[in-house]
Amino acid sequence: MTADRATAPSRLPRALARRVGQDVPAALTRYRVMAWIVSVLLIALVLVAVPLKYLADVTGPVSVIGTAHGWLYAIFFVTACDLALRARWSIKGSVLVLVAGTIPILSFVAERIATRKTRAGERV
Repeated sequence: MTADRATAPSRLPRALARRVGQDVPAALTRYRVMAWIVSVLLIALVLVAVPLKYLADVTGPVSVIGTAHGWLYAIFFVTACDLALRARWSIKGSVLVLVAGTIPILSFVAERIATRKTRAGERV
């Protein structure tokens, strides 16, 4: 019994260390897909729906695209956090990537930089 107790605590950190860093390519793919979807919807919202609302008094596209973008941004947030934990991104890099997802063109740039650095094994 004492041998089991002595080895049990040492197994926990190794098991946790094995989980961190696993499945980075799959997490990166999920992140990239969500980043593109959210970015395209944000551009459609800003360049199409909002001008239609204020210039033509058509409110339908803003409510549909805005709601879709909001829900999908929540999924993007989760996938970006998942990738950040698996790839061991810095907190600063993680926050910058998440904030960049709210700025129309910058979101594409942030996705490209995050992908390049993650594939190279660097911290974002």
